[in-house]
Amino acid sequence: MSQRILVDINVLLDVLAQRSPHYVASAAVWAAVENREVAGWVSANSVTTLYYLLRKISNHVTAMRGIRLVHEVFSIAPVDAALIEKALHSSLSDFEDAVQYESALRVKATAIVTRDVRHFQHASIPAVTPEIFVAGSKLK
Repeated sequence: MSQRILVDINVLLDVLAQRSPHYVASAAVWAAVENREVAGWVSANSVTTLYYLLRKISNHVTAMRGIRLVHEVFSIAPVDAALIEKALHSSLSDFEDAVQYESALRVKATAIVTRDVRHFQHASIPAVTPEIFVAGSKLK
């Protein structure tokens, strides 16, 4: 497995909430990680935010089911004081995106898979949409 991707929370939410029209491409990314075609990482801070968002649109039981699925399929990139310090001094203007980016650097990701690619335009790691990732990889 040479590809290592950090998957942004919006892609996870597309799958867990079955959000149209993004579900199909995001589910293909998820399946590639689950089938071990690529190594998939999620930033630790995304897990708690994901629980909060899932609980808002469903309930605690459904949200916890989603978190368990994420935990079973993806590796969790740790977020600690040193990473937060780097994110605080990042050239990225959005702090949450800076944490995602620093997490991607920490796990040596080859790409960040997100629907918000414009937020990562100054990053040294390419940010691609799920559609672009699936089209450009051997996942078809």
